[in-house]
Amino acid sequence: MARRFDDALRPIGLTNGQFSLLMSLNRPEPPGMASVATLLAMDRTTLTAALKPLERRGLITVVKDPSDRRGRRLSLTPEGRTLLAFATPVWERTHRDVEALLTDVDPDRLRSSLRVLS
Repeated sequence: MARRFDDALRPIGLTNGQFSLLMSLNRPEPPGMASVATLLAMDRTTLTAALKPLERRGLITVVKDPSDRRGRRLSLTPEGRTLLAFATPVWERTHRDVEALLTDVDPDRLRSSLRVLS
């Protein structure tokens, strides 16, 4: 599955993991590293490594948390929001294409079963 999404997102310069990370930051208030790591089921070291290329590309910012200087807050830049808006229809279309291949499977039931496993 990840390969399908990587292939679909490659023309716009994202991997499936990077798309998920950008989506996790698409919030009204900048989240902290711990909440993003938990949401994406990553440890903080892995998250830090995944953020670096997005930060270098100017898609996200990482700033000190004003309420706890030891923490970091993550936000999408305007460029990151634009790229995410462009990538979302690609991601949605890829989901539809995958579901069309599942002729003998109820996609909602499959998602529910996979959630149980996670």
